[in-house]
Amino acid sequence: MNTAQFSIGNAKLTAADLFSLEQYTAARYQLRSQAVAHKNKRRLALGDHLTLLFEDRITMQYQVQEMLRIEKIFDRAGIEDELGAYNPLIPDGNNFKATMFIEYPDIEQRQLQLKKLVGIEDRVFVQVAGHAPVFAIADDDLERSTGDKTSAVHFLRFELSAEMIAALKSGAGLSAGVDHPHYPQPGVPLDGDLLGSLLGDLA
Repeated sequence: MNTAQFSIGNAKLTAADLFSLEQYTAARYQLRSQAVAHKNKRRLALGDHLTLLFEDRITMQYQVQEMLRIEKIFDRAGIEDELGAYNPLIPDGNNFKATMFIEYPDIEQRQLQLKKLVGIEDRVFVQVAGHAPVFAIADDDLERSTGDKTSAVHFLRFELSAEMIAALKSGAGLSAGVDHPHYPQPGVPLDGDLLGSLLGDLA
């Protein structure tokens, strides 16, 4: 019986952590089920049109393995290129990292809203109870907005102080929200599986 599993942890991925193409193909259904269930625990809706997927080692290994499979990459240089692209999205022990999706099914409405929501990627925040909000640092890799419109996808990083991390580990509450004039979203409490999973991101 195949019992392949992605491993939990905060360490960056190396080539030695990856399944070979043959191993991954053989266990893909099982590994995909694990990854989807894990992602569902780390997904947060902020209103009707904005979703955060908090990334970690499992979500990134799944992404890398899928890219290697689709592109049929098996040489070391190609593997290292994929690791270099996705490892930065694994939390570092003092931050949360998330992919943000702005979702409007109607294309014309989406285009209109993306013009109104310029700068929203910088106005998403997390807040530890008793501490000031921590606003996202957006798109470390490349700029995804112009002065006229924002992108539908952004990569966010929330840097926490040592005091915030200690408070969270001592049971302080955590919330997330948006402070943008065209998409105000008061803090939404994070609890249950989502909060438990995020606490695992912290050193």
